[in-house]
This record gives sequence, C-alpha cells and structure tokens, in this order.
Amino acid sequence: QVLLVESGGGLAQPGGSLRLSCAASGFTFSNYAMSWARQAPGKGLEWVSGIYSDGSEKYYADSVKGRFTISRDNAKNTLYLQMNSLKPEDTALYYCAKGTHTIVVFTSSGFLYDYRGQGTQVTVSS
Repeated sequence: QVLLVESGGGLAQPGGSLRLSCAASGFTFSNYAMSWARQAPGKGLEWVSGIYSDGSEKYYADSVKGRFTISRDNAKNTLYLQMNSLKPEDTALYYCAKGTHTIVVFTSSGFLYDYRGQGTQVTVSS
C-alpha cells in the first residue's frame, strides 16, 4: 500500500531553516508528481509546493516563493522541502502528498492528490 512518511519538522526561530523529507513506498515514485501542503491550527489545507515526476518543473505558493525549495530523489524515493527564512506564519503541520499524474494538476477545488502522509509539525517561534 502507499505509504508516505514525513520527517524533519521541529522548532525553528524566525529567519531559521528546516529541511523536510518524505519517504515514499508502495508505488512507483518516479511516475508521479508530488506536493507539499500544510495546515495551520484552525485553517484548511494549503498547498505549498509541487514538483513534476521527473523534477523538471517546480511550483510554489506565493507565500513561500523565494524561501522554500522543493526537490526529489527518484533513486531514493524521497521528496524534500528546504525551508529558509522561516516566519511565524509558516507554523503548521506539513504533509507530503502523492499526485495523480506525472504533472502537478490543479482544479477549482485545489491540487489533485490521492494520498498524503501523517504530517510533520513545524513551529516557528522565538
């Protein structure tokens, strides 16, 4: 079965950095686009970043553009999110999500995904 396990979250100071990882198994990782999404307390799920199955295209929400970098290692079945210049408003539970196509697909309801992990908590506070 599809399994996505996030790691790397924790407490960071404003302006600090964290690197999230997502270990994927149970499917052919290199065949699917992947995304990171987050959910802050009391808020809905927010798409953060997505990457094509071959890593050739990357997309970011305006709120993280220029600060976060998504990448993947298809040989290791792992997705990454490098987060720099962290802000308190980045505090959330971060999920990796498996897309349904080789490219990142958006609909009027948001980005398309069929599985997501349990999440890793990121807290940005001084």
